[in-house]
Amino acid sequence: MNIVFLDAYTSHPEELDLSELKALGDFKMYDRTPYELTVERAKEADILLTNKSVLDDKIISQLPKLKYIGVTATGYNVVDLAAAKKNNIVVTNAKNYSSMSVAQHVFAMILSFTNRIAEHNDPKKWVNCQDFCYYDFTLTELEGKTLGLVGIGDIGEKVAQVAEAFGMKIKVNRKSSKPHEKYPTVELDELLSTSDFVSLHCPLTSENEGFINKESLQTMKSSAILINTGRGPLINEADLREALDKEVIAGAAVDVVSVEPPKNGNALFGAKNLIVSPHVAWATLEARKKLFKIVTDNIKAWQKGEPVNVVS
Repeated sequence: MNIVFLDAYTSHPEELDLSELKALGDFKMYDRTPYELTVERAKEADILLTNKSVLDDKIISQLPKLKYIGVTATGYNVVDLAAAKKNNIVVTNAKNYSSMSVAQHVFAMILSFTNRIAEHNDPKKWVNCQDFCYYDFTLTELEGKTLGLVGIGDIGEKVAQVAEAFGMKIKVNRKSSKPHEKYPTVELDELLSTSDFVSLHCPLTSENEGFINKESLQTMKSSAILINTGRGPLINEADLREALDKEVIAGAAVDVVSVEPPKNGNALFGAKNLIVSPHVAWATLEARKKLFKIVTDNIKAWQKGEPVNVVS
């Protein structure tokens, strides 16, 4: 059975033990696969693994041997599910492998604003200080502050657990009309207007694309911090840039942007009080190990005729 991994580079496979996965068939792996080379590289594949390489109807229709697509991520929008179903191809994804890692990253971003460790990493300035300490920013304690979570799936739950350890208050806005069993469930306007920190953990849909915009940002406290480790298009980037530069809110930290990799001229870049990380919240070594354990187990289950984590 031929297994082809189209785009392994961002998983840094050199840090991982993929022997169990490789033992499942004749395994071939590429760092990256340009769209125009996909058919050539995948034409003999029974099993195709993809992270961000697009598998649309045009590609899938040219791969008659293909029986299984494993997405090495949670999101599977890179695969045309209708085309896969039409060609009797099973598609699976990997869920919840990075929840704790993303939660950790959310708080790394929050603590960047509250503790300002990077900004105070200047021993020379301390040596020249007349006092036993100095601080160039107001430092903030998290206990008693309100964290608003827009969306509370597995990642949101983990973020809430960490927030509770810091003594924070938690409010939730969710698509479901059913209140959360533990945390107050409120309308979006109330969450935005009363939260000290707002963290986005909702899936991207046609209904919520760009819902963080000029109007919603003006609803937030002027002291509030916005965190996005979800999907870039949840935010209207030009509106957030304006809000940051005009100090409508106090800051924002994003691990995702609307187009990745970003293009020169992204509206956000260069904004005041903005922290950007390059879509790495998911990428701890521990999370990547979990990811490929799930990917491997998905294939094994399918080979036994008992597929799991099936999205099509």
